[in-house]
Amino acid sequence: MNTNATFRYPVALTIAGSDSGGGAGIQADLKTFSALGVFGASAITSITAQNTQGVRGIQAIFPEIVEGQIHAVFEDLTVDAVKIGMLHNREAARIVARSIDRFSPSKIILDPVMISTSGSKLIEDETIEIIVRELFHRVTLVTPNIDEAAFLSGMPIRDEEEMGIAAQKLLSLGCRAVLMKGGHLEGKEMADILFTRDEEAPLRLAVPAIHTQNTHGTGCTLSSAIAAYMALGKELPEAVRAAKDYITAALRAGADVKTGHGHGPLDHFFAPVPLIKMKI
Repeated sequence: MNTNATFRYPVALTIAGSDSGGGAGIQADLKTFSALGVFGASAITSITAQNTQGVRGIQAIFPEIVEGQIHAVFEDLTVDAVKIGMLHNREAARIVARSIDRFSPSKIILDPVMISTSGSKLIEDETIEIIVRELFHRVTLVTPNIDEAAFLSGMPIRDEEEMGIAAQKLLSLGCRAVLMKGGHLEGKEMADILFTRDEEAPLRLAVPAIHTQNTHGTGCTLSSAIAAYMALGKELPEAVRAAKDYITAALRAGADVKTGHGHGPLDHFFAPVPLIKMKI
């Protein structure tokens, strides 16, 4: 065994649920990390019986196993960024908050997964309050979709003006930054807007609308791409911009592919990057 190694891989940890259909959750996160040249580690919070047509069932992992997974990764690997996805119950949310305090990762992307692309509810009602109270102020960025942002802000979101109003409400709940994803809005463009406490002007990233039903796992993929780019050293605005470019290209590459009978996945590997080596 070589004990004189002078390199390591950039590492991103995903803490999220498993998607048996392979298009979202842990599976999408690890595919995204790998496609962008980042080594992916995982802590599975729940297992879903799921495919492109919907979610059939959810089983939470025992809390001590969730916590054990997180600790095992942090105690062995140098974790450069963390992506947090589905936290199905209160215990998982509290474990993640405690783990953040214990290991102090500096780059954390929270995708507050509550509603799947197919419209299935993925989270217990009483968990939402804990996520808002315990996690919003601990993470770098929160990335809700329109339905989730509307639920969290308590208001309808029909256009970009209302996206801005809702974003300010989420910032007032403790977020340092929030990426409002406009892919579910009707229009000729798909616009995502980054709002932060520190920047006066929001960062608007828009591309022409892509007409495809293959949108399963877009939120998971975008948030994990942001985490991957931050693991590679990019600052938040630059990471968000790069992640937007990646997911747009992945959507286009997979737009005409039929996988399953519902909302198919993206093409995560349209231009894979070999694992990147970093100087220790």
